[in-house]
Amino acid sequence: MIYTLTANPAIDMNISSYGIMGKVVNRTFDAVYTPNGKGLNVSYCLKRFQTQSAVLGFFGGFSGKYIVDETRKRGLKVYPVWVEDTTRINIFLNDGTEEYKFVNEGSYVSSKKQKNLCRLMETLNDMDTLIISGSLPKGLKDTFYDEVMEICRKKQTAVILDISSTCLKDLIGCRPYLIKPNDEEIKDIFGIVMRDEADVTDVLKDLHESGARNILLTLGERGSYFYNGSELYHAGTKKIQLVSSACAGDAALAGFLSIWLKQPYEIESALRRSAAVGANVAESSGLGIMDKVDNYAKEIIVRKVEGV
Repeated sequence: MIYTLTANPAIDMNISSYGIMGKVVNRTFDAVYTPNGKGLNVSYCLKRFQTQSAVLGFFGGFSGKYIVDETRKRGLKVYPVWVEDTTRINIFLNDGTEEYKFVNEGSYVSSKKQKNLCRLMETLNDMDTLIISGSLPKGLKDTFYDEVMEICRKKQTAVILDISSTCLKDLIGCRPYLIKPNDEEIKDIFGIVMRDEADVTDVLKDLHESGARNILLTLGERGSYFYNGSELYHAGTKKIQLVSSACAGDAALAGFLSIWLKQPYEIESALRRSAAVGANVAESSGLGIMDKVDNYAKEIIVRKVEGV
């Protein structure tokens, strides 16, 4: 069974307006409220492609209850660890030209609740794969990742990391099954700016030699790369009119995993679906509508990078 871990979930409120001005009432429309969090998004999208998963995370207050209830309504198992604080609500505002993101820091999680989650994971006998996504809430230190990785090592659980913490540099030494950094994270965590494909190749080789067994690197408009130590592939993108970038990266990861985890040699198909899902979500304000994935996938160009 695949499990996703979201330590810092949220409700995302996507709204639109005809402009933003100070000291006046700004009217908005098309408000969409969605249970959210990077790991949760991965689970929602995996289910869209008939890949079952279960959800782990910290939840609190009315907003935490809403997320858990809505997730269960979608047919997913949830193993919540309840905290006293209220789960955050994020706002994504599109004024017709630009998108503005207001992301809150999240609820406080005590060391006791951290231990409760770790004990819970130790009891999960079917945790074949664990996808760790997103940021840590208040109260949790980076050592939380170390504890989770040690539990997975003992259980022989394949770990997939999609985190922006600087501790990713150390965690890849634990030989995660897959990591999914983007260009900003490579710059912030490793201090490397990737100007061209030669830079990308060097970074991917370094990450693999440091312990990451597989890498899915996303570069926005420059597409994505996958490297497994022997083969390197590049996938292009689909041009769209951006509505909201919220959830797009998580959906792209889930789209890739929905094929690759079952058929690890179907790299090209996995990359096509990944790019198509990310584009479809970004133009439709969330995970609710993914009606163009198959058509978009046909338009994505994937090539094998030779000479690696």
